Amino acid sequence: VEQALEGAQKEGALLAPAQTITVTLPAARAAKALDGRLLVLFSTEEKGEPRFQVTDGPNTQVVFGQDVEGWKPGTAVTLEAAAVGYPVETPRELKPGEYRAQAVLDIYETFQRSDGKVVKLPMDRGEGRQWNRAPGNLYSTPVKVRVEKGARIALALDETMPPIEAPKDTKYIKHIRIQSELLTKFWGRPMYLGAHVLLPEGFDTHPEARYPLAIFHGHFPADFDGFRTEPPDPNLTPDYSERFHMEGYNRVVQQEAYDFYKKWTGPGFPRFLIVEIQHANPFYDDSYAVNSANVGPYGDAIMKELVPEIERRFRGIGQGWARFTYGGSTGGWEALAVQIFYPEEFNGAFGACPDPIDFRAYTQVNLYEDRNAYWMEGPHMKVARPAKRDYLGKIYITMDQANRMELALGTKSRSGQQFDIWEAVYSPVGPDGYPARIFDKVTGEIDRKVAEYWKENYDLRYILERDWATLGPKVRGKLHVYCGDMDTYYLNNAVYLMEDFLKKAANPPAEATVAYGDRAEHCWNGDPTQPNAISRLRYNTMYVQRMLERMEQNHPAGADLKSWRY
Repeated sequence: VEQALEGAQKEGALLAPAQTITVTLPAARAAKALDGRLLVLFSTEEKGEPRFQVTDGPNTQVVFGQDVEGWKPGTAVTLEAAAVGYPVETPRELKPGEYRAQAVLDIYETFQRSDGKVVKLPMDRGEGRQWNRAPGNLYSTPVKVRVEKGARIALALDETMPPIEAPKDTKYIKHIRIQSELLTKFWGRPMYLGAHVLLPEGFDTHPEARYPLAIFHGHFPADFDGFRTEPPDPNLTPDYSERFHMEGYNRVVQQEAYDFYKKWTGPGFPRFLIVEIQHANPFYDDSYAVNSANVGPYGDAIMKELVPEIERRFRGIGQGWARFTYGGSTGGWEALAVQIFYPEEFNGAFGACPDPIDFRAYTQVNLYEDRNAYWMEGPHMKVARPAKRDYLGKIYITMDQANRMELALGTKSRSGQQFDIWEAVYSPVGPDGYPARIFDKVTGEIDRKVAEYWKENYDLRYILERDWATLGPKVRGKLHVYCGDMDTYYLNNAVYLMEDFLKKAANPPAEATVAYGDRAEHCWNGDPTQPNAISRLRYNTMYVQRMLERMEQNHPAGADLKSWRY
């Protein structure tokens, strides 16, 4: 910190030393002492709440974070001078001026896990593990403040984030929630799994039919997305999509959802069940659908508890030849991972823009050979590794900055963000009960022992190659990978390495599909005829024909290929 201050002073930067920032926990807002992450935010935006303005790009506003334990109601906490900040590193470096300030307390619960570890983590409460809108979290009303030498800024956690209403069943969309025995045992408290199930047209009028199952993996779904039984709202105010440079994108989204409904209910469309899973947990909005030393046995819980219950309630065929999985980004990795880890339980996986499937290309880092995740280093120079770009190569944030944001939001892999969940899922448990760091969150230095654990347990390309003699015959023809060659997060780099194995080295042949979208960014899913803005909205119809063909080619004797084809 002192070096940073000295450097900033040499460059003539304006600093605001010696301001005092205090946050009060009113007695009326808490019945007991609280643990958690105190976040203090400063924004130069005139509208909106600062808690929604922290982003992974140059337009982000400022957040500082520090852990609090046993915070008694009716008392105040002072933000420490060394509190971790993003993109401003410490409160002392916040430039003097006018801001809108806000405080948030991301509340932690104490878990006594079955492995004997006692950890404090924020629990999902129906929102998908989002610190800025988790029911029960406390926050202050935004106020205008002036940051300057000697300023005394006082905030009070005078508001509580409200509960989130559970989605309601409709004719086509049903909701299921079960308590998982496996997860409850692991976490030492009741833990639940949920799902949104899209029923086929004619489900009620064809009681004899049993249906194939397609699991659409992805980030936490509040409800089944992309399905709309009414035309677009004629009174909808058009918005502008910065990402796709498109006017009225919200209307496009509604139209695509309505078009899907018409296809789904139209004559000749295959009748099967589509499922979106809710498996938010204390670390993230999604468990990555595999067993993990830190997150718990989510893979087995989904496959042995949730999926059988869905198939029982909604007349699924209940056999691997009639199950498929697909998704993009996190969902793309999950689709491929569950096909590999449960090879006979699915008949095909369609993984678009998957999270790193080869850790030699962990975005821009080779975890097995590079020394540092943040810097490419030579004898006389080091260059920051980028973390996010557009299709022209413009950089929005570096690895160092992205992880700085996460460290401000939460220590010990508790930020609820991307690099922290990879660490929580893939790492062994550290001595303190929290995930072992794959690299130092401040310096970027990579831990080789942790990287080796990642390799043996979650590097999908390595696992396929290592176990191909026995695994290959079980996944032959089942793996389909799609990625834009200008993926926003450099995920195409790992796909290239996976392709080298699947297309050149696998023996017996993998009969896999690997395809790239020219200049396509994140979420390209294999359709070269449509722009990314459209194709990303068509996951639910993209792979239907291929699923049908696969079932016709690969099914056991006596399999039901007719009852659901009405």
